[in-house]
Amino acid sequence: MLSGLLLETRVEALNFLTGKIELGFCATCGFVFNTVFQPELHNYSSKYAATQSYSPTFNKFHRGLAQRLIDRYELNDKDVIEIGCGQGEFLILLCEMGPNRGVGFDPAYNDYRLESEAKERIQFVKDFYSEKYTETKGDFLCCKMTLEHIPDTAVFVNTVRRSIADKLDTTVFFQVPNAAYVLGDIAFWDVYYEHCSYFSLGSLARLFRQSNFDVLDLMAEYDDQYIKVEAKPTNAPTEAKLTAEDDIAQIKQLVERFEIEAKQSIDNWRSRLDGMQASGKKVVIWGSGSKGVTFLNTLGITDEIGYAVDINPHKHGTFMAGTGHEIVGPELLLSYQPDVVIVMNPIYCPEIQADLDRLGVKAELLSVEQ
Repeated sequence: MLSGLLLETRVEALNFLTGKIELGFCATCGFVFNTVFQPELHNYSSKYAATQSYSPTFNKFHRGLAQRLIDRYELNDKDVIEIGCGQGEFLILLCEMGPNRGVGFDPAYNDYRLESEAKERIQFVKDFYSEKYTETKGDFLCCKMTLEHIPDTAVFVNTVRRSIADKLDTTVFFQVPNAAYVLGDIAFWDVYYEHCSYFSLGSLARLFRQSNFDVLDLMAEYDDQYIKVEAKPTNAPTEAKLTAEDDIAQIKQLVERFEIEAKQSIDNWRSRLDGMQASGKKVVIWGSGSKGVTFLNTLGITDEIGYAVDINPHKHGTFMAGTGHEIVGPELLLSYQPDVVIVMNPIYCPEIQADLDRLGVKAELLSVEQ
């Protein structure tokens, strides 16, 4: 299922197409992937909404990341490419703060949302990045939270390498979810259909090294939820040299633990929600993205939870894929007055608590990880 789509009716949401997930693990490279993934089930379009730009917490991180990359790689008056740019928020930051020129690729991009002094320096292509765009050259190429959606990751990264050709001064930056975080926290809500490829620091580095890149930097960020690789193109595969690349044994242990404990976590959450319902508590989730969709569907939730709350106004009045829960803005909680708010991503708990305090909502705030 494509859990980021905006579904306009509950009937559409309840009858939404689903796919199977069966995770596999490569003991040689540490890569985790959906062995039964069917890319033809995906339909990315302008109805796909995955932006986090309405969150002050995320915006602070995003701006800091842009500034760090600009400073480190002297991105001033340069040509920047972003693959999977979404609504262009990060590309716009790079082009405004550099200042730089930009080209962004994403089939879900919406023209009407672009408001920036850098507008004339940015071009958006409403299409998937592919071989036909390899003539588009840049000094800096970034791809954030996109590679995990691609099944043939080696083919894709090799396409990127061919597009760079002999422009060996190009810097490449990729960011993906951290498989070690998902597995270590038994985060079953972070295993969803769009994400067919799961990387650790080591498997991400190995992919880039075998695709003729030299890995410059490799680290986890955003409370370890994301990992990133910074690399330069080379003329041959490169050898591992960073300590973080040696993680296959660790990932193998996490995979084995996840296989056992994920079911226990699912059963525990079902029991907790049944208990809340039995005691007459009104419960909502905060976060209507893929984590929320997966949480509700995995648990088979119906009326145990009243609403999905989201600060993105474009989602209000739409419905959660699979379970049909209505997505509402925080202001609805003034009249609904929930007893419990379950936060889909713990990094946003302080921000959400501040919103509840502002609204005068005295609900118990629970992280999905608690």
